[in-house]
Amino acid sequence: MISIDFSIAIACFFIIIINILLISWIRGKRHKDKDLALDTKFVWFCAICAYTYINTKDENISICPRCGSYNKK
Repeated sequence: MISIDFSIAIACFFIIIINILLISWIRGKRHKDKDLALDTKFVWFCAICAYTYINTKDENISICPRCGSYNKK
């Protein structure tokens, strides 16, 4: 049987847990960065009130949420 000191066992346990948390954080950060990409066709600019807004519908005409005017791409 392998004999190991208690303090070394606790240190190895904490090192393994910290590495698992670090790897999962890095993988989650990469996944989150991919989801934040915004396509420029969804960004609209109102010609009346100069409000920039996002409309995810793929249309040629959009209604400004601030002033209610129609905007054309």
